[in-house]
Amino acid sequence: MAASAKSFLADAGYGEQELDANSALMELDKGLRSGKLGEQCEAVVRFPRLFQKYPFPILINSAFLKLADVFRVGNNFLRLCVLKVTQQSEKHLEKILNVDEFVKRVFSVIHSNDPVARAITLRMLGSMASIIPERKNAHHSIRQSLDSHDNVEVEAAIFAAANFSAQSKDFAAGICNKISEMIQGLATPVDLKLKLIPILQHMHHDASLASSSRQLLQQLVTSYPSTKMVIVTLHTFTLLAASSLVDIPKQIQLLLQYLKNDPRKAVKRLAIQDLKLLANKTPHTWSRENIQALCESALHTPYDSLKLGMLSVLSTLSGTIAIKQYFSSAPGTAATTARSFDLVKLAQECCYHNNRGIAAHGVRILTNISASCQEKDLLPLEQDAVFGLEALLVLCSQDDSPGAQATLKITLTCMVKLVKCRPHLSQSVVESLLTQLHSAQDAARILMCHCLAAIAMQLPVLADGMLGDLMDLYKLIGRSATDKKQELLVSLATVIFVSSQKALSSEVKTFWRCYCSLICICFVETHSLLSCSLLETFFSLQGNHDMARELYQSLLTQVASEHFYFWLNSLKEFSHAEQCLTGLQEDNYSSALSCIAEALKSYHKGIASLTAASTPLNPLSFQCGFVKLRIDLLQAFSQLICTCNSLKTSPPPAIATTIAMTSGNDLQRCGRISNQACMKHSMEEFRNLATRYGDLYQSSFDADSATLRNVELQQQSCLLISHAIEALILDPESTSFQEYSSNGTAHVESEYERRMMSVFNRVLEEVESLNRKYAPVSYLASNTCLCNAVIALLKVPLSFQRYFFQKLQSTSIKLALSPSPRNPAEPIAVQNNQQLALKVEGVVQHGSKPGLFRKIQSVCLNVSSVLQSKSGQDYKIPIDNMTNEMEQRVEPHNDYFSTQFLLNFVILGTHNITVESSVIDSNGIVWKTGPKTTIFVKSLEDPYSQQVRLQQQQGQPPSQQQQQRTAYSRF
Repeated sequence: MAASAKSFLADAGYGEQELDANSALMELDKGLRSGKLGEQCEAVVRFPRLFQKYPFPILINSAFLKLADVFRVGNNFLRLCVLKVTQQSEKHLEKILNVDEFVKRVFSVIHSNDPVARAITLRMLGSMASIIPERKNAHHSIRQSLDSHDNVEVEAAIFAAANFSAQSKDFAAGICNKISEMIQGLATPVDLKLKLIPILQHMHHDASLASSSRQLLQQLVTSYPSTKMVIVTLHTFTLLAASSLVDIPKQIQLLLQYLKNDPRKAVKRLAIQDLKLLANKTPHTWSRENIQALCESALHTPYDSLKLGMLSVLSTLSGTIAIKQYFSSAPGTAATTARSFDLVKLAQECCYHNNRGIAAHGVRILTNISASCQEKDLLPLEQDAVFGLEALLVLCSQDDSPGAQATLKITLTCMVKLVKCRPHLSQSVVESLLTQLHSAQDAARILMCHCLAAIAMQLPVLADGMLGDLMDLYKLIGRSATDKKQELLVSLATVIFVSSQKALSSEVKTFWRCYCSLICICFVETHSLLSCSLLETFFSLQGNHDMARELYQSLLTQVASEHFYFWLNSLKEFSHAEQCLTGLQEDNYSSALSCIAEALKSYHKGIASLTAASTPLNPLSFQCGFVKLRIDLLQAFSQLICTCNSLKTSPPPAIATTIAMTSGNDLQRCGRISNQACMKHSMEEFRNLATRYGDLYQSSFDADSATLRNVELQQQSCLLISHAIEALILDPESTSFQEYSSNGTAHVESEYERRMMSVFNRVLEEVESLNRKYAPVSYLASNTCLCNAVIALLKVPLSFQRYFFQKLQSTSIKLALSPSPRNPAEPIAVQNNQQLALKVEGVVQHGSKPGLFRKIQSVCLNVSSVLQSKSGQDYKIPIDNMTNEMEQRVEPHNDYFSTQFLLNFVILGTHNITVESSVIDSNGIVWKTGPKTTIFVKSLEDPYSQQVRLQQQQGQPPSQQQQQRTAYSRF
């Protein structure tokens, strides 16, 4: 778990309380107008922070115009500061509204007699190329400056030319010949040619331009064989091919040719670097011949540094589709075993290399082959991978250097991946880890414990004897004195708890109480409740609510903040509530009702504490929503058991079946229960809960996949009970079992999900069996089945996943509407014969890890209006549109988006306009993230219509002048 990850209680930088934007801008403007150069520079460099805090166009436009004035009248040092601010704030440039005025003020410096001032202006223009790609005066100035005799100005022109070529097709097409002449010209110095060549990487706007640039680069590689020229030309070659996409196979062949034939190590290293770039970007374009050529080069090279680079490329390719193409497209593979391939031979040879990096890439290649090519018989390769991993484990666990630790991380990652795809290898891998754990360095022990915990979360591979060894090691480390003692003890405890979730022995429980004391000591020393180690402990307690309650209870007296206290108290109550449900037994319904009542009592206490723990910056919306749904679900379960029990006290009459057959209504056989529609109400309640769980799922854009899967399982449990009620009691004949059938457990990733899916399958089989074999189902059998299904679901301990404790990804949207009133409660006045142009602007704000789980592809804006109150006059007005319902999708650019809506308000009165945003990720899934913004509009009658209406009410015909105005008032 990354130490930099923020919890939900940590202060998010983008959520801080904002000051007035105009005041902040005025303060910086005061510094810009100061007579002291230092104060001016200080004001200039503070502008990026202002843009980050107030990222809307109205402020950014004013700020950049002020910076343009400073650039126009200031000295070169101030101009350089403005240039740096512009480059740092590149994503805000498109929010400048007065682009012409901004460019005019900046461009005026290009006519200066100072070449340094002209150079800074050229760099400024190049930095603004994204918003002025087709400005001809800028194009002309760049072409003119390329012929300058001042080196500083020429280098600035090259920078600007590269930026404009990337943005403008016309400029790229026009400057290409100029660049070619300068590169091929004898008067151009070599160092200048080296700076001009990279411009050609941007000549990818059309096929002909890319082809001519490629021909020029081919000539340069042949004509200038010096090392620097070859390196720069080949790298530009690669970037051009990666952008144009059509020449990637040719470029791979060219790089492999230089890697094989060129004797210079610098050129070989550049070829390896570019091959790695193409392997990451387009692995599907690698043919078997390309991989084979790279393998041969790696096998024959005598240099370890080059072999390490080639293995890095092959290691990247082995985790992609290219590895399947390598094994499937070989000629005559029917009689060829996997071990006979050069790639496999290379990996086996490198597994035991004296260079740790080479050995790590070798075992990674073998691991990826075993994971990707599961349809082949790769038992020898699996054994080779395990032996290589064990050798690296022994080598790296005894060394605490940074290089050894990095190699150890690769080794342990490969172990987890190998065990996941080849479960039969888990025992040998775990035994190797446990054996080496006793003699390893402390830093390596921590990493190995993380690996063991990851394996134990997937497979129950740690036996009782192994757990005993771990506890003995824990006690041994507890008596020692090392720098990483506490972190190591927490990591060991995590492995023990994750591995012993199913059956907690008395020894483990005693060990847990000692561990709670350690946690308290750690907290008193570090004063950080939300440290990484404690969060790992929280996650290891999934399902062990009695142990979790002891931890929370022990920490309650150690916190100084009331928010932390209420947070821990709520967790303690939730754990106690779930612990009450562990004593449920089938066929003991009265005990089940009392257990659910006790759990609800604790849950209500916990939700009160959780509400008190929330703050404006951290409202804990997901946590509160999840717990409220859990409370409602327990109440629904309790009500269903009560409904089933009431049938025992008032069973249907003996002639209920006859009445049902006579009336044709099969529900009559259930007697009074059916007539009171209790079961129907219960079924609708469970479906409503499933809908609410779906809404919680859609609102959790930043949640990890395990948390979302947990919410989905709760939703499926609600749908399962509603389906069982319908299938057994309400409508047995028309119920279909196909839509509720299980899809298998092949993709089950946690023990909690495995147990829930097992309950789902068992309940579905029982319901289907009763429905088919004993139709019509007796009320006693149906009630027993429903109650047992409820108890079976409640006996699975609820899992609180990572997102309940910690946010790894933070995404929020900030909306701004215009026109907007000064007072939020004050309505905007609009005449009823006019349309309101509502402009919606928004900024996407991210935390420290944007796009960790999913990325925003587009933003969906929904605008609706509702009439709140009509005006007092009672008269008829022709109405075309009663309400406004509009939706638009916009794609954010540099985290900014804007769009407009035209709204009609024909009906006089006060209207409530609601603008709600939702996001669409790269997979096309809609997430209802919000926010929702509301403004009020007051629709007023236009003066002329009001005058005409008043005259009509008084019985006076409109004058001729007024009639003429009526006829032409619309033109």
